[in-house]
Amino acid sequence: MGQPTREISLYLQELVRQQLAAIGEDPDREGLVKTPYRVVKAWQELFAGYGQDPAVILATDFAADGYNEMIVCKDIEFYSTCEHHMLPFTGVAHVGYIPNERVVGLSKLARLVDCFARRLQLQERLTESICRALEQYVQPKGAGVVIDARHFCMICRGARKQQARMVTSSLRGLFLEGNPRAEFLSLCGAASAI
Repeated sequence: MGQPTREISLYLQELVRQQLAAIGEDPDREGLVKTPYRVVKAWQELFAGYGQDPAVILATDFAADGYNEMIVCKDIEFYSTCEHHMLPFTGVAHVGYIPNERVVGLSKLARLVDCFARRLQLQERLTESICRALEQYVQPKGAGVVIDARHFCMICRGARKQQARMVTSSLRGLFLEGNPRAEFLSLCGAASAI
């Protein structure tokens, strides 16, 4: 969600006011008067990924200078929003690749995670999208993503399981083979989870 026009912002704020009234609240109550504005402002940050392009994020790269071993950036914290209940899910992403001729800065991997996490998501799609973009724009010999997350749609409603975590993975190229796969999953601390 980019910066909405004033008209769209006012429209969205009115929708939030209607939601407050629909759940039995008074949108004119002192504590809620500015809530519609705050919600729309939060949406701009939470859904900023729609305005980001992974190709631009990964466009700055450097010569690998013969480096051909695995590169892993692990424990990348992220926050996303489940598309089914519009509740948050949060966790860490581990992103790795074996360079072909080019490498990207570690911050680019974290920004790539945020690019896709800051959208309405399913964890499975989030994992796959990050790996697919890394493969497409960096063109490594292999790529892998593991995500370990807790979902509030399962914590605060429905099954109400407080400690349940979901682990997903997406592997490409050399990461599908025995040794690189095992090394990546071991480096992620996910070998026993997958």
